[in-house]
Amino acid sequence: MPSIEEISDTLKLLSDKSRLTILALLKHKEMCVCDIVGILATTQPNVSQHLRKLKSGGLVRETRKSQWIYYALDVEDKPYLKPVIEQLPSMQRQIDAATPQVCT
Repeated sequence: MPSIEEISDTLKLLSDKSRLTILALLKHKEMCVCDIVGILATTQPNVSQHLRKLKSGGLVRETRKSQWIYYALDVEDKPYLKPVIEQLPSMQRQIDAATPQVCT
């Protein structure tokens, strides 16, 4: 059972619009930083900073595929977040409309 402090820290991570949007994207599929950058229309350092915080908070995991790093949701150990994640709006339209990026 998580402590109040752990839950509080996790919910603080979700209070940022960009981080919440990243979680909504990752709800659909794992993604590379460059794909997230394209959808959010922001900079790579900005997205990387948000992903670092989400990873540090235990909300995402990274997987290396060749030279690229892909991020995916990792909230199985946080059942109190399941209702929040389920309520995030679908980002499938934005994912489908995005031009696939070749990370450089």
